[in-house]
Amino acid sequence: MIEQAPVIAVLLTEKTRRMMLDDAAIAQLNVLGEVRWPTGATIDAADVDQLLQGATACLTGWGTPPFDPAARQRHPQLALVAHSAGSVRTLVPARLFDDGIRVTHAASKIAASVAEFVVAEALLAMRGIHRLHHQLRNGGEWLDVRAAVPQRLLGARTVGIVGAGYVGRAVMRLLVPFGCRVLVVDPFLSDSEATALGVVSAGLDDMLAQSDVISLHAPVLPETRRMIGARELALLRPGTLFINTARSHRSTKRHCSPKSAPAVSRRLWMSLTTSRCLQIAPSATPQWPMSPFRRMPPVTLKRRISPKAKPWWTRSAGCFAGNRSITKCRAPCSTGWHDRGQ
Repeated sequence: MIEQAPVIAVLLTEKTRRMMLDDAAIAQLNVLGEVRWPTGATIDAADVDQLLQGATACLTGWGTPPFDPAARQRHPQLALVAHSAGSVRTLVPARLFDDGIRVTHAASKIAASVAEFVVAEALLAMRGIHRLHHQLRNGGEWLDVRAAVPQRLLGARTVGIVGAGYVGRAVMRLLVPFGCRVLVVDPFLSDSEATALGVVSAGLDDMLAQSDVISLHAPVLPETRRMIGARELALLRPGTLFINTARSHRSTKRHCSPKSAPAVSRRLWMSLTTSRCLQIAPSATPQWPMSPFRRMPPVTLKRRISPKAKPWWTRSAGCFAGNRSITKCRAPCSTGWHDRGQ
């Protein structure tokens, strides 16, 4: 008796499919089983339900609608949800873990890309590259500009990291060889783990007060929402670099208010590396609000572009297609910060 090939449902929008799946990954998927593709450019809950009929596994990513908690009851043969992006917290309800579905993600693949971007921003800021560029382009004399822009070595600085998940740990691994003193804030990081990583566990206030560079990587949880506000920013020393590649919920309205803006501009040289920090309205043509950050000369604004760097996306899709080094994901924790899916 010939065994029937498993059905693999691709639950990706057309835009995500084009970015994530190259010809080699598609060929590998076709070898694994019968691949079922969406017919439209977008995908909604009804499309997901239809595509999952009889499917053993599915490939998800940016733009995939959240799963219904009762999905396993309607699709009892579904055994694997392979997420081609990072966190599965808002995609997969905890009940599906209890129902025995295996869920994987690509956070470990994305982490290297984000970590390189963080270190690049820190190096550029320590040497004042952005300021040198703007002052020289505006006609400044080299000797005057050089004297006005401090030059600092990253290896001689204290770097604070908030969150010891995949990205946080990837940043640590890149920073330690520079010789930095690395302070890490994460209630789930044990002293023995910190020692093995070559870092030091610290409380949030102590880390903010001691660090020359701070990189934020905490997941979105009730405990971490707006964790960096005016009180926390007041602890920073002049010239501190603050890099945020995490979700905006950790550092938005409380310290974007007009009252806190003067204190921020005096104390902070901030590099915002995610557009979500600016609370872009969810519309076809996003209107960026006039956050005080937009009017601060020391602030560098960037969209969060680092996870799109090749080759991570083809690697993450290839992990599923080629059945290679897929990380099993645990049920999302309800307390604490530790989220291996971030």
